[in-house]
Amino acid sequence: MGPVCESSDVLGRDVPLPALAPGDLLAVLDAGAYGMVMASNYNARVRPAEIVIETDGSTVRVARRRETWDDLLLCEV
Repeated sequence: MGPVCESSDVLGRDVPLPALAPGDLLAVLDAGAYGMVMASNYNARVRPAEIVIETDGSTVRVARRRETWDDLLLCEV
């Protein structure tokens, strides 16, 4: 699941998806362990934005912005 070297990192198997194109966004719902609380910068990966969507879809907002390379390197010595 993504660009890290962990073969066990799976969000689902045999899940049908619509046709996607470069630049499309894909929402993975109900993946709480993948929220910012459990996120890390393992393999020097910046953390993605965290988006909150009301259950009725009426409100969508950014809870935490996407991390940048500057953010990642800020704590390096």
